[in-house]
Amino acid sequence: MQESFLNELSEGERLALPFLFEFWALEHQLPPAGAWRSWVILGGRGAGKTRAGAEWVRASVEGALPLSPGRCKRVALVGETLDQAREVMVFGDSGLLACSPPDRRPDWSATRRCLTWPNGAEAMVFSAHDPEALRGPQFDGAWADELGKWRKARDTWDMLQFALRLGAHPQVCVTTTPRNIGVLKDLLEMESTVVSRAPTEANRANLAASFLDEVRARYGATRLARQELDGEMVCDVDGTLWTQQVLERARLRAAPERMDRIVVAVDPPAGDGAGSDACGIVVCGVSCEGPPQGWQAVVLEDASVQGLGPTGWARAAVAAFERWQADRIVAEVNQGGAMVEAVLRQVAPAVPLRKVSATRGKALRAEPVAALYEQGRIAHARRFELLEEQMGLMTASGFRGQGSPDRVDALVWALTELVTGPAEGWRRPRVRGL
Repeated sequence: MQESFLNELSEGERLALPFLFEFWALEHQLPPAGAWRSWVILGGRGAGKTRAGAEWVRASVEGALPLSPGRCKRVALVGETLDQAREVMVFGDSGLLACSPPDRRPDWSATRRCLTWPNGAEAMVFSAHDPEALRGPQFDGAWADELGKWRKARDTWDMLQFALRLGAHPQVCVTTTPRNIGVLKDLLEMESTVVSRAPTEANRANLAASFLDEVRARYGATRLARQELDGEMVCDVDGTLWTQQVLERARLRAAPERMDRIVVAVDPPAGDGAGSDACGIVVCGVSCEGPPQGWQAVVLEDASVQGLGPTGWARAAVAAFERWQADRIVAEVNQGGAMVEAVLRQVAPAVPLRKVSATRGKALRAEPVAALYEQGRIAHARRFELLEEQMGLMTASGFRGQGSPDRVDALVWALTELVTGPAEGWRRPRVRGL
């Protein structure tokens, strides 16, 4: 049957056949019909997401003939880093250059980080580490690869949306292995988003058989396998102290009009410089006119900073204190001891300060606070993506993420001070907006 089909083709048709993606594509690799704004392809490793993204760009910029205009003239290619965008989206085995037929293959300009097609269409490469680079350019299409891994996902995605302002109906294709981050979850919930899903096995014909056998045998039905192979959005770590359901329930629908007490908690980093952990800085307040239990604590701001050095994080903490007209700063002194107080006093000599020392493990300190969330006695003024991601990785047996749970530590210190700690120094209630 196959031989008969190929024999009926002309030489030109046989040469063109490898580049007719609609003929070879899997179902999840073809864009859905309709006037969607975002097409999100969620898939396991090797499911063919990159090829689908590259072919969607090709279909958007190419016309009927090599010099004919396509639907899009200017496309943004956004990867986690410039290197990854170039090596995967442009030069990769399933990238744009590999997928293009010789008479339609674009030229690469390294200095401009730009692909130019024979018909004049362009695609420019951007890094998710530099969202500000998207401020200024404008596009009628975009391909965003591995959005779930972007370090500055929210900022980069927002800047990309403002840049998609050309043409009659700008669209974006998102190819990613799902990860539990706020910007991706919000995108999936939008009415203008369409979603395609596929496990790694969907592309079995193009993968080494030993690869699938090995990873399935090694990872089985684990959380990692569900995310990386099945392409599932895995929302909760086993044994997490804060489930996604609890965090969603904590989101305020109506902000309280006043706070009776506000504190800024600081968890200083052990090291210094760009490679050190962040300095956790979290602002929380408590209202005595809360739920039926008599009070409600509210997480007001995650002001954490990274790579600023002792003076830098001290200034950030004092700035948060002044911004919220807080009652005191609570600072952990296990790392740095007297130095922590000294740098804060350098910035603000008279700031009210309580020094606290950890005598129990992080998980043990966090458990009573997590229980208050379960009781509905703590709320979040808005979505705090990085803080909530760390909260979801804190389990009774320890932190499951990389580095230190600096933001969670600061959160726990703040809420412990407000809810279970000393209550001296309370001021009269003040009306304040969130």
